[in-house]
Amino acid sequence: MNPAKTPATPSLSGTQHNIYDRVFWLAYLANILAVMANALTFRFAELVHYLGGNEQTTGNIVSVGLIVAVLARLVLSSSIDYYGTRLVWTLCSALFTGGSLVFLLATGLGWPLYVARAAFYTGLTGMFACSMTHIQNHVPLHRRTEVIGNLGSSGFVGMIIGSNIADQVVRWIPDLHEQFYALFGGAAAIGLVYLLLIRQFPQTGHHEPMTEPQSAVRLLYRYWPGAVVLAAMMMGLGQTVTTVFLTRFATERGLNGIAIFFSAYAISAFCFRISVRNWGWTIGRRWMLFRGLMGQTAGHLMIPFVTEDWQLLIPAIICGFGHAILFPAVVSLGAGAFPVSARGTGTAIILGMTDLGGLVFAPFLGWIIDEAGFFWMFATSAASAFLVGCLYLVVASKHPDEESRHGRVASGVGTAP
Repeated sequence: MNPAKTPATPSLSGTQHNIYDRVFWLAYLANILAVMANALTFRFAELVHYLGGNEQTTGNIVSVGLIVAVLARLVLSSSIDYYGTRLVWTLCSALFTGGSLVFLLATGLGWPLYVARAAFYTGLTGMFACSMTHIQNHVPLHRRTEVIGNLGSSGFVGMIIGSNIADQVVRWIPDLHEQFYALFGGAAAIGLVYLLLIRQFPQTGHHEPMTEPQSAVRLLYRYWPGAVVLAAMMMGLGQTVTTVFLTRFATERGLNGIAIFFSAYAISAFCFRISVRNWGWTIGRRWMLFRGLMGQTAGHLMIPFVTEDWQLLIPAIICGFGHAILFPAVVSLGAGAFPVSARGTGTAIILGMTDLGGLVFAPFLGWIIDEAGFFWMFATSAASAFLVGCLYLVVASKHPDEESRHGRVASGVGTAP
């Protein structure tokens, strides 16, 4: 590692830095809008089914979108560091909005739907990467996990609002075609508001631009994050299960919708995210990651036994707990492996590994559903998360958690073991 690019350790005075300022709250509002818009598209699998496809077709379309998104990250990631977040952020917001508009106009399973999914997902993941990069460059080193977690709590607010709006649309608009107009048109409208909002963001003073663009592949090889990559892929697997296939599961079981799941999921995750915001430097990020994967495992094991709406509450609460602590740990550990000047690349790459997890598993999970049913799909997801969690804990236990150590020193608690 080039010593000149190693992020400096913030002084102890950094503990007094107010991270909850106008920059944070603008980012918080923007994240609510992004997740709310995304939640309106959770019935994408229903759209594919309406157009004549099946679960494997959905998996294939999602995978194509993820392939493009992963490849796009190799370009966009270093662009964030070279050009700054604002330009890339605007471009990704436009892609998200454009993709939503094409969903709105889809009449078949042809190539426009694949292109739209690719644009939509590339834009969405780029929006989140820019948001996380922007806020990480705004705070002291040892408070990155805290601010990532608290900013991420906005997503749960957006999820509650978006999933409930979607269920109300389905309840009050009986015609499927009109439902999709309302859902995907609403997502596009929110995307436009998001685009206008992010143009109001001030530049953060902590950004250290690259002198010239660097290859994301070269940076990844140089600052390889380690086993956290597998955990990020499991996070992507979990998101694919809940945001793509859960609606089809609910339809097969004759449930009234998925709002009850995502509302409980979001409330649980929000509460846990706020209550354990200091875990990054108390129990350490390794244990946060492990417990998050165990929460995902337990939640997915419970879902296939659901036969009534209210029974979604318990797995939703457990999955919410898992997501609450898994996401900030994965992003902090993964992006933290890169120097400050490449923090945008690091953030985009580690979030890209969640895309890779969806890419690898989406068609496979769709095939399992078609061939063996939903039970074995959920069992496969749970087993994968469990095995990766155990493997990560064994590998990571050999390496110290620098954020935990520095956080304890800065707060006067003492040096972490």
